[in-house]
Amino acid sequence: MYLTTEKKQEIFKKHGKSEKDTGSAEGQIALFSFRINHLTEHLKANKKDFGTQRSLIRLVGKRRSLLDYLQKTEIARYRAIVKELDLRK
Repeated sequence: MYLTTEKKQEIFKKHGKSEKDTGSAEGQIALFSFRINHLTEHLKANKKDFGTQRSLIRLVGKRRSLLDYLQKTEIARYRAIVKELDLRK
């Protein structure tokens, strides 16, 4: 499996406040980005997998809404996570 418990904890530890802080916007954005990258690679090899394609679109929308929330509330945190994950609008 591509996303183990240890990998999730590592992502939350690196981008959140701690490995148990799964609710922070930064941690969730980092996790969504990891999953988006994995699904993108999967779709490059399996072009007709429309269920995965739909899941990818939903994940991108969730990440976008979290980024919009951060941009509206705390612009410094938004800029930090965008720079850290190399995201662009």
